[in-house]
Amino acid sequence: MTNSSLAAMIDHTQLKPDTQAEKINQICAEAKEYGFASVCVNPTWVVHCHELLKDSEVKVCTVIGFPLGATTPQTKAFETTNAIENGATEIDMVINVGALKDGRYEEVENDIKAVVDAARDNALVKVIIETSLLTKEEKVKACELSKKAGADFVKTSTGFSGGGATVDDIRLMRLTVGPEMGVKASGGVRNLEDANAMIDAGATRIGASAGVDIVSGNEADTDY
Repeated sequence: MTNSSLAAMIDHTQLKPDTQAEKINQICAEAKEYGFASVCVNPTWVVHCHELLKDSEVKVCTVIGFPLGATTPQTKAFETTNAIENGATEIDMVINVGALKDGRYEEVENDIKAVVDAARDNALVKVIIETSLLTKEEKVKACELSKKAGADFVKTSTGFSGGGATVDDIRLMRLTVGPEMGVKASGGVRNLEDANAMIDAGATRIGASAGVDIVSGNEADTDY
């Protein structure tokens, strides 16, 4: 895989709560320079990124219900609509993890569907299932519900719950959703070797703050 092909699979990510404008300006400039798929930022930065990236192919991705997933479906739908109005074209939403673990599957599906419906025809939806908090059976169920609700991707992690992507999780997610749906590996992808391992296991998108290091063959100081 060429560097440009790999870069086109990376969501260049900056989601820390203390992020300032200088860092957002930096990741947007890097995204344009390297040809990353998107920048992934908190909703407060969507307008700014949209303005910086409007003359490029780089998408603006934002997060919904982040990082806990514990807001209501109505809140997540409103967040999604607002983000799209502000210029986002990719939406990474966090599921209601507690509802999943309780077995309230219809509630989880409806939560995802609220975002899918709000984004319809305007943005891709990636569903963050937070693999570090789930059993194998729960990971499978979360993927099945995401697919049933009409999401475009399933995604491993927020990076805020003590664990990130693993090759085994990516392989399981790909097996569950089949070949048509996207699978995003996020958290812990720090270098080219990590990225290639995730892609070999079935990932079609990589979420990382280490995008420049990954495509440059370096080791990042941070894992998200």
